[in-house]
Amino acid sequence: MDQGTTPRTPASSGISESTSAPTSARGGVFVGAPTSSISGRGSRGIAFFQDAFRPFYLGGAIFAALAVPLWLGMWYHGYVTPSLTPLYWHMHEMVFGFVAAIIVGFLFTAARNWTGLPLPAGAVLAGVFLLWVAGRVGMFFAYGKVVAAVDSAFLLLVAGVLASKFIRARSVSSFPLVVVLLGLGLSNVAFHASMQGLIRGSPMAAIEFGLMLVVMIEMIVGGRVVPGFTASAIPGVRQWRWPWLNRLAFAGAAATFVCDGLQVEPRIAGAVAMTAAVLVAVQAAGWNPLATRSRPMLWVLHLAYAGIPVGLCLLGLASFGVASRSAAIHAFAAGSMGGLIIGMITRTALGHSGHPVRAGRAEITAYVLVLLAAVIRVSAALVPSIYAWGMLGAGLAWSAGFLIYAIAYAPILLRARE
Repeated sequence: MDQGTTPRTPASSGISESTSAPTSARGGVFVGAPTSSISGRGSRGIAFFQDAFRPFYLGGAIFAALAVPLWLGMWYHGYVTPSLTPLYWHMHEMVFGFVAAIIVGFLFTAARNWTGLPLPAGAVLAGVFLLWVAGRVGMFFAYGKVVAAVDSAFLLLVAGVLASKFIRARSVSSFPLVVVLLGLGLSNVAFHASMQGLIRGSPMAAIEFGLMLVVMIEMIVGGRVVPGFTASAIPGVRQWRWPWLNRLAFAGAAATFVCDGLQVEPRIAGAVAMTAAVLVAVQAAGWNPLATRSRPMLWVLHLAYAGIPVGLCLLGLASFGVASRSAAIHAFAAGSMGGLIIGMITRTALGHSGHPVRAGRAEITAYVLVLLAAVIRVSAALVPSIYAWGMLGAGLAWSAGFLIYAIAYAPILLRARE
């Protein structure tokens, strides 16, 4: 039992990094990094492509701010994409477009610290980023076999690059990330194969399974950095972290998603989901979230992680016919996914660009708006009478939160490290 008397960093929790990578005063291995590898020295014109977090964080935030209003226009006014069902476009692009960009920006930057090996930068990174952009443009304007192939290649390419680096660095503890990322890429392949009539199966099921794999990535990374950042930032904070509970919580969530994907008998699936919800809730409670009340960069992560047990509980209730499945999906997507992303892309962008890692008005406003969007969207799914207004309110809050990030952080992400 770890009661927080000796704060543990994320690295000591199982995701290792290069020993040369220092940590910031705010705690956490991903906040600080070797200056020589992160600085992006050279002309300001190419600084944008010296670190993966720069193009993918900014591109992902802008896309998140634009994609939801586009979806609301399709939903309210019947605007359609030229070649793809609006609902499929919305769901696919949030998981395999927006989230994929943030995951790649995070992992490419973090893996360089963990392994001490170079990751794509400069022209190569620009090429990877343009591959992602091509997928987004193609999915909206000209969906077909060529676009499906381009979009499918993105995550598979990233998984291959990370796997090669972890093998060279013998970073065994990082391999679960590669496995889950590869699964996410294959889920995208399954979506496209289904859309092109190459396999039987529901495209929506492929997207939802991809979302569930994103939740597994959140549990792998968030389960280490959230308590680790808290322990480092609040010396002496009392925490209870049992490795066996972390493993049980992860296994419970994985079992829930497998049952969901295989369409196991609803009562069994519901019982598994409810059990997993309790395990993850106990895990998160042990990190002492109440101790972070005065620290926005910490409480946003704790509140976002709480979206995982809420989503598992709602998924269980949906299996019993008590709650809407849409509520569970959006607890995962808008709640845990959106909240953890806005929390991490502020913290890591500041740390890696040489700025003090603290939350100002822009950060706090973005946090509140994104988390508010999640609450409104889940509530709208649970209360049909407010559904239309809930969709609009949640969409506006979500877009405003990520637009604030894009505006406030564009100067930071476009310039070389200070």
